[in-house]
Amino acid sequence: MKGIILHGGHGTRLRPLTHTGPKQLLPIANKPMSNYCVETLTQAGISDIAFIIGGTGSEKVKEYYGDGEKFNANFSYILQDHPKGIAHAISLCQEFIGNEKFVVFLGDNIINKNINEYIKKFQNENVDASILLCEVDNPSQFGIADVKNGQIVKIVEKPKNPSSNLAVTGIYFLTPYIFEIIKKLKPSWRNELEIADALQILILEEKKLSYDIITDFWKDTGTPKDIIEANKKILENMTEFQKGEVHEGVIISGKVMINEGTEIKKGVTITGPVIIGKNCIIENNSKIKGNTSIGDNSQIKECMISDSIIMSDCKLEGKFEIKNSIIGSNSKILKNNNVNDTKFLLGEGSQISI
Repeated sequence: MKGIILHGGHGTRLRPLTHTGPKQLLPIANKPMSNYCVETLTQAGISDIAFIIGGTGSEKVKEYYGDGEKFNANFSYILQDHPKGIAHAISLCQEFIGNEKFVVFLGDNIINKNINEYIKKFQNENVDASILLCEVDNPSQFGIADVKNGQIVKIVEKPKNPSSNLAVTGIYFLTPYIFEIIKKLKPSWRNELEIADALQILILEEKKLSYDIITDFWKDTGTPKDIIEANKKILENMTEFQKGEVHEGVIISGKVMINEGTEIKKGVTITGPVIIGKNCIIENNSKIKGNTSIGDNSQIKECMISDSIIMSDCKLEGKFEIKNSIIGSNSKILKNNNVNDTKFLLGEGSQISI
């Protein structure tokens, strides 16, 4: 089997973070979110993977992933010149796929589970497509499957009046027949070729569409809140390690991951789950609280940080608190006077003096 990772789109709900690069490269627990998609596919034995790229910073995808050698895989890149929908992106891969079954993974989806059992099941069963469903609290925000007597009878994209709460996750198991279906599609009101419409045609043609319902954590990371929630879940499931230098007088509790080259100085308190990247300096009685990621080469002085993502090469200095925030790489926040707790969503290279 082959794999496809959709890595395009504009990420408008995540601006300004996505002004300088694709949302799928935004870090969760100090790794790009699409990195988890790659790991999920390669762990399932899928090594031939195509990235569908387009939009702002698409060259950064190639720079990060390269030819796939460091992932023990073979990577290809296919350009989607405009965001014309998931089904359109899949249609661009017909030559890459050939006659094989394949898996499509939306690059901004995080699943806290390997998909090996689903891959094996799809390889062995005689179906035209298979999807993973997950119960959600806000079904009008997703493609929703209506299931009757163990069969999917209808799929609707973001219905105003949902018939169920079973969302179609961003993981699709497909056969080459889907390319014939996509040729029949007409653009939706969003002027896109919708994968939900393609799956609905499969149903109407009485083709075999199977499904599984996942109960593990799944998140479509389309908003800052989603990213922070995914960051929390990934941190909770990591294995603790401490490779940096921790001075005497540092208080550490809970699950804490400290990478090499990082120095944690006297008076600092860290309450996990927290991950701190390489070559960071945390000092001056800073307090790093749960569900926080700090990227490589960052400097933290006097701050209190919780439930936040601080990307690489950031400098935060002063007596202030940051929570429920995402700070873009190479940002600086320098405080000279007392201020109240502050919430930030800072794009790459931002500088704030408070």
